[in-house]
Amino acid sequence: MRPLRFDNRFARDLPGDPVLQPGRRQVHGALYSHVQPSPVAAPRLVAWSPECAALVGWSEADVRAPRFTQVMAGNALLEGMQPIAANYGGHQFGQWAGQLGDGRAITLGEVVNDAGERWELQLKGAGPTPYSRTADGRAVLRSSVREFLCSEAMHHLGVPTTRALCLVATGEAVVRDMFYDGRPRAEPGAVVCRVAPSFIRFGNFELPASRDDRALLARLVDFTIRRDFPHLAQDGGEPDEGVRARWFAEVCERTAVMVAHWMRVGFVHGVMNTDNMSVLGLTIDYGPYGWIDDFDLDWTPNTTDAGGRRYRFGHQPQIAYWNLTRLAGALAPLFASHDPLHDALARYEHVYVDAYRANVAAKLGLAACADDDVALMHDLYALLKAAEVDMTIFFRGLADVDPDAPSLAPLAGAFYDGAKRDANAPAFDAWLARHAARVKADARDSRERRAAMQRVNPRYVLRNWLAQEAIDRAEAGDDAGIHELLDVMRRPYDDQSGRERFAAKRPDWARDRAGCSMLSCSS
Repeated sequence: MRPLRFDNRFARDLPGDPVLQPGRRQVHGALYSHVQPSPVAAPRLVAWSPECAALVGWSEADVRAPRFTQVMAGNALLEGMQPIAANYGGHQFGQWAGQLGDGRAITLGEVVNDAGERWELQLKGAGPTPYSRTADGRAVLRSSVREFLCSEAMHHLGVPTTRALCLVATGEAVVRDMFYDGRPRAEPGAVVCRVAPSFIRFGNFELPASRDDRALLARLVDFTIRRDFPHLAQDGGEPDEGVRARWFAEVCERTAVMVAHWMRVGFVHGVMNTDNMSVLGLTIDYGPYGWIDDFDLDWTPNTTDAGGRRYRFGHQPQIAYWNLTRLAGALAPLFASHDPLHDALARYEHVYVDAYRANVAAKLGLAACADDDVALMHDLYALLKAAEVDMTIFFRGLADVDPDAPSLAPLAGAFYDGAKRDANAPAFDAWLARHAARVKADARDSRERRAAMQRVNPRYVLRNWLAQEAIDRAEAGDDAGIHELLDVMRRPYDDQSGRERFAAKRPDWARDRAGCSMLSCSS
């Protein structure tokens, strides 16, 4: 295997837990703990991402080397690796939860590649840490498959995200109560190697703030600016209040852009706790996520959220803002006035509105978004919900509607219920006529408009039922479903001959099946 250059700045520049012995505990005055991955019995490489491997600096030959699998399972370390688990807190479902930390994630180190890019390698499911509380630090195959596939699918969709280098089966069983019904069962275990420039979360700042540790908070903020936002502190000096304000404003802006992308492609994160929010504006922690099939702004994929629907699809922009206000509250002790924080939060609103309007124009095939176009989109949302229409198929098919003779024919495959389609057909005809008139007013070339719509409205998304099919096959010993699905998701905006089934709407058998409709946080 090609050696990598590690520059573990988080562990080198920030205070760590002085206690080196294993065991769950509250950790004060430190931002991480030194840990060691727990070896597994029979690791086997299930799948890997060539694109992500290239980011790190590895070739296929490196990945195929036996030592690669041993390292990615937690059985061995490479020279320069310095395993740690980060210490952070968070608001979970709107309530302060105190110390949380990396309970089943272990950072191996920070790689600097030949291009000078920094990539943190993190194993998820590699064993207990001081932050595991009552858990075992392991992960099951089903959740690991979902995280691996979705990390890469989101990247190819153009959504800001952490990446996934590989998926390794451990050869060991993990006991989980998937439905929280008191009937746990043994499931195959797995480890995912996640990759990102940084895994720092809102909760990393919330924890020292909650403990009135202003010095530690300031140290983390300034470190984050210097390492992850170097363009804000180019003079090399210590960041002052102005730099810190610009940093928080950029965190707000990046978060707005990320959530706008979620809404564009129909992704629902499912558990937008502040410990699951990246300060880099990356989608992080793929747990009980889901993709919108039949359009519903009130849908949540998380069984734990089924009652309150706090993290429902249409509420994600507001939750992101709420989470940012929690981060602002944590940062407040570092500012003489709260005005810069309020200004940054206002930036979130402005950036999100601009991004949303850009999405409206792009998804509808318009050159720009007028106020009436927002109303046009909202009227469409109501129709999609009333008629039980597949979001992805409808918007992809909309590019094929002829503005000179608009009809539902190119959209027929998007409807889940024939009776609802017929009942709402007159309303759809009226909406399509309005849309056609608006498109013709743009006077764009029809081929240009269609190509532009296809660049933002994907043909393929990682629908829950597709992921579940791949999981079922993998649990039976067949990894081919994972490989094929990963390959399809590499080109989500292209029509791929012979792969039409991956663009089909949810089958009836998947409507209420676990893993295909809603999911728990159990992993």
